[in-house]
Amino acid sequence: MVVVALIVREKIFPNIFSQIKQYQLFSLGKFCKFDKVLSSMDEILHSDYKLVIRREDLIHPFISGNKFRKLKYNLLEAKRLQKNTLLTFGGAFSNHIAALAYAGKENGFKTIGIIRGEELAAKIASNPTLKFAQSFGMQFLFVSRTDYKLKTSSKFIETLKAKFGDFYLIPEGGTNALAVKGCEEILSSNDDEYDYICCCVGTGGTISGLINASKAHQKILGFPALKGDFLQQDIRKFANKTNWKLITDYHFGGYGKINTELVSFINKFKSDYNIPLDPIYTGKMMFGIFDLMEKGFFLKHSKILIIHTGGLQGIAGMNLKLKRKNLPLLST
Repeated sequence: MVVVALIVREKIFPNIFSQIKQYQLFSLGKFCKFDKVLSSMDEILHSDYKLVIRREDLIHPFISGNKFRKLKYNLLEAKRLQKNTLLTFGGAFSNHIAALAYAGKENGFKTIGIIRGEELAAKIASNPTLKFAQSFGMQFLFVSRTDYKLKTSSKFIETLKAKFGDFYLIPEGGTNALAVKGCEEILSSNDDEYDYICCCVGTGGTISGLINASKAHQKILGFPALKGDFLQQDIRKFANKTNWKLITDYHFGGYGKINTELVSFINKFKSDYNIPLDPIYTGKMMFGIFDLMEKGFFLKHSKILIIHTGGLQGIAGMNLKLKRKNLPLLST
């Protein structure tokens, strides 16, 4: 039997970050059989693993999980610098774009999103993420994929300043030193008991924060949503320890890629445990963790902490793609 505790524990901002839910406890049956959810932690017997899910996705309905953590110190720094505008980058269904638009509006900032793909300019109304961001005042600039690759170049940034004026720059995915600082706060001394800490990986900010806040006896496992080994270098820019590893076998073909096996897993997980997973990040991570448990990757009786980083707004966009391909949809 696998034990799962769903944890949300802190309140950070007095305004937009006020809807923090209390601890919720559930237990899962044998992981490989997706048995029925039990009603109380008291009914848990000895098991092969203790599996705990930190429900960061419940922090806030629109700024959830790692986006909440990454934006915290960046918004405070923008306020300190007396910046009025936030500018960032993202793709068609970016969690970061959606979160920043809402957070910016609630905190009195103008927001600008540099969006990858010029063709999306005519598709805002049919794109759930972009429509949401626009409804909270985000201004868009749609650029070609070629130009988007220049997003970190000083020349491109100067071009944006000439067009939009002064702004506070937040990188794609929200990852910078301040974002990592925020992600370090996901863990506390109460988490010292865990042997493994697992998270999904996009730009490397969340896992870097977890690595920095971890203890020497802990192993941090990252499950990238992208193909390739380039994230190793990105993570080393921020991480100050070496107790981590990327598990690169569960990207399902790359960023934004999905198949019917993953759809079935996510839907079954939600049906049996009432825990929603997104198809880009947390669904792939959870699939990987369950597969690794079946293969004996973890030592028996290990205590495993899984960080649910949110991203659930991306389900609507993925369902549009699945519907066009006449494939099964994700449960909502």
